[in-house]
Amino acid sequence: MEVILADYLGFCYGVKRAIHLARSSAQPGPASTLGPIIHNPQMVSRLADEGVDAVDSLAEVPGGGTVIIRSHGVGPHVYDEAGERDLHIVDATCPHVKKAQMAAHQLFKDGREVVIIGEKKHPEVKSIFEWSGRNAVVVETEEEAKELPPCDKLGIVAQTTFSGDKFRNIVNCLLEKSNDIHIVRTICTATDQRQKAAIELAGKVDLMLVIGGKNSANTTRLAQLCAEKTVTHHLETASELQDAWFHNIKKIGITAGASTPDWIIKEVYQKCQRK
Repeated sequence: MEVILADYLGFCYGVKRAIHLARSSAQPGPASTLGPIIHNPQMVSRLADEGVDAVDSLAEVPGGGTVIIRSHGVGPHVYDEAGERDLHIVDATCPHVKKAQMAAHQLFKDGREVVIIGEKKHPEVKSIFEWSGRNAVVVETEEEAKELPPCDKLGIVAQTTFSGDKFRNIVNCLLEKSNDIHIVRTICTATDQRQKAAIELAGKVDLMLVIGGKNSANTTRLAQLCAEKTVTHHLETASELQDAWFHNIKKIGITAGASTPDWIIKEVYQKCQRK
């Protein structure tokens, strides 16, 4: 049985940076992330063991303590509240997310109706919404885009991990909404690379394994794309592998979301090689 890794998989730059900042902040004293720093339960658990726990609100961080802004980012009011409580802020917002936040903020300042293309419940999209003056509309489907009313000036940004193809299709629906449109394509390169590599590999194998948090949007999207090409399973760890998956399988492809640590990918790869 042949096991093939995708050309691009696992931690992206933004996640590596966030993990490094979190670990650095744990010394010499404790630090807390506001929400899980990334969408990978195993990595979040490991950080907790190293002294970096996740909290749900700034009220849980002791006065004068250290709070780490998660990779998905937060709105401006969080920075204000942290400053008022004299908290030390370590900003682990992904640089690509920060770009999307600032783009939305500028479009709002320019007097445009802001549309965020992305998942309404995703923390990154919520943070971009906050930077848009809380006036943006979040659009997730072509149908939602078609229902929007026309406007004089339109500005468009995207969730950094959104599907490139879905983004283009939704933008096409929005083009008729205004004669003055400013589009800022804020989907990051790592997302594009992982999606293209996964689709290419899925077309060459009998089975695709997509590794990453079940709460990870970019990992879930990889699984959806791969499932359009071949039999696909989304798993978080090697313990979820099932013997029945490998019956009559000659080639296995493996990819992983941008928040999946190397050690988990290695465990899955090695276990597959023993099948």
